[in-house]
Amino acid sequence: MIQLKRAYQKAEETDGFRVLVDRIWPRGVSKAEAKLDLWLKEVAPSTELRKWYNHTPEKFSEFSERYQKELLDEEVPHQAFQELLAICQKEKQVTLVYGAKDETENQAVVLKKRLDQQLAV
Repeated sequence: MIQLKRAYQKAEETDGFRVLVDRIWPRGVSKAEAKLDLWLKEVAPSTELRKWYNHTPEKFSEFSERYQKELLDEEVPHQAFQELLAICQKEKQVTLVYGAKDETENQAVVLKKRLDQQLAV
C-alpha cells in the first residue's frame, strides 16, 4: 500500500518505509523530524518542469503528462522510478513524503498514481 504525506506532518509508525520524493529539501524540517528511509530526489520532476509548473492549478493536467513522460523516457528519472517501484513491491507500506502545500495537485499524487498503475499489472 502506498500513501502520501506532507513533510510537515508528524511521522508515524504506520507510515512504513518513508521516501522523500522532492528534489529540494522541505524548508524548516530537520532530518530527525522527517524520519526518512530514503531521499529519492532523482524521481522528482526536473528543475525546469518544476519551475514551469510553479504549482499553478491550471497547469496541473499538462504538468502531470510531462512529469509522467520524464519518468518513462529519461534515463535517470526512469531508473529512480524503477527503484521506487521495487521498494513498493518489497515493503508492506510505503509513504511518499512531499513538501507541496497543495495535497491534491502535486508530483507525489502523480507519482503514486503511476506506481499504483504499475503495481496493478
